[in-house]
Amino acid sequence: MQSAHHHDGNLLRAPLPEDMIALPAAFGTRFMLFVDTEEEFDWNAPFRREGHGVTALAGMARGQAYFAAAGVKPVYVTDYPVVDSDAAAGMMGAWVAAGEADVGAHLHPWVNPPHVEDVNAANSYVGSLPEAVEAAKLEALCRRIEDRFGQRPIAYRAGRYGVGPNSARLLEAAGFRLDTSVRSRFDYSHQHGPDFHGLPQNPYWAGPTRSLVELPLSTAITGLLRGGGEGLYRATQAMGPLAGALARARMLSRVPLTPEGITAAEATAAIDALIEEGVRVLNFSFHSPTLEPGHTPYVRDESDRTAFYGWWDRVLSHLARRGVAAVSLGQLLDAIPARGKACQAA
Repeated sequence: MQSAHHHDGNLLRAPLPEDMIALPAAFGTRFMLFVDTEEEFDWNAPFRREGHGVTALAGMARGQAYFAAAGVKPVYVTDYPVVDSDAAAGMMGAWVAAGEADVGAHLHPWVNPPHVEDVNAANSYVGSLPEAVEAAKLEALCRRIEDRFGQRPIAYRAGRYGVGPNSARLLEAAGFRLDTSVRSRFDYSHQHGPDFHGLPQNPYWAGPTRSLVELPLSTAITGLLRGGGEGLYRATQAMGPLAGALARARMLSRVPLTPEGITAAEATAAIDALIEEGVRVLNFSFHSPTLEPGHTPYVRDESDRTAFYGWWDRVLSHLARRGVAAVSLGQLLDAIPARGKACQAA
């Protein structure tokens, strides 16, 4: 058993039971949208410091208008090349000033100064870098965001979900209040990344002083066998063709809440499964280059972009039918009781 004395709050370890956050009953079940706001680059090519662009601005503007009209206040977790773009920062600053969006931090180490590490797959996970390098990159990003938007970011997602054993401590020290890097039910250890198996779907306190809220990305286990949960899903993955057969038969699937590679029917089933599981904050995400055709595999042309917005139409309608309203970053943080205080049910 791990005790509070020996749990350093690092994001690769399951939290202690007392570190789970009990949201008030009146909060209900809500949803949030985090957009990984990043440069366009070739996802199939080796990582490079150069050779990227920040050109999807018209697509981003259209996306922001859509979500604002739907009453959703996205959190744009934003990486260095985007913050460094005058056009992008100016556009996003106007959204923040209008109270229609928040800007957080998103760290792609290969394009984030200081450039002291080799560029390779292993080093694409910032949490795998030496602590001093991770800290320096994080501080450079925070300062650039503060330069552009007048305030330091309080929400963070590591690029490639790449947190490591030092990340929570560094985020606390940098003044972050919320991290959303944990992609529960996914394991990236085969490609040098973190293993998030067995971590919660609901928010919890992390970091050495437990002042950092961890809001995991939402991923459901769906299908007739979903009662077996993540354990059964993992077991079937080791059985080769069986896993694919079960997914095709809609018996057992792992479905993240994203329009990227997930159908609207799969997403609505995932929403229902997560509600059934007792998940209180449904955490949606996608990548900003998907908003402009031709930059990601998910929106290759205009018909794909039409389908992308059709996906959101269906998903937002389903959320409304289920009584799941949008919540902003500020509203979520305000709703979380101080750690150690009993939740007062409304």
